[in-house]
Amino acid sequence: QVQLVESGGGLVQAGGSLRLSCAASGRTFSRHVMGWFRQAPGKEREFVAAIGWIVTNTYYTDSVKGRFTISRDNAKNTLYLQMNSLKLEDTAVYYCAAQKYLRPLRVDEGEYDTWGQGTQVTVSS
Repeated sequence: QVQLVESGGGLVQAGGSLRLSCAASGRTFSRHVMGWFRQAPGKEREFVAAIGWIVTNTYYTDSVKGRFTISRDNAKNTLYLQMNSLKLEDTAVYYCAAQKYLRPLRVDEGEYDTWGQGTQVTVSS
């Protein structure tokens, strides 16, 4: 059974940091683009960041550039999202997701066919 399991969410004050992890099982994702999405209350799910199987290939939505860093450890089959300088508007459920094998990096969530269950990130003032 293929699974993505996120962890590392929680409550943090504005300006603080969190590191999300996404552990994959049931399949190796070393040749899959991996991404992070988020959904705030009352809003649609949106793209946050993605990373190709070549780890220097990364892409971020403008609102998190310079604050968030996506990375992956293929040996551990794990995806990460380091979030610094968190803002109130970063509050959301964060999901990790994987594209199909060897597909090019995309930001459209329709290109991702494997999803985790999500982890809550709450930023307080």
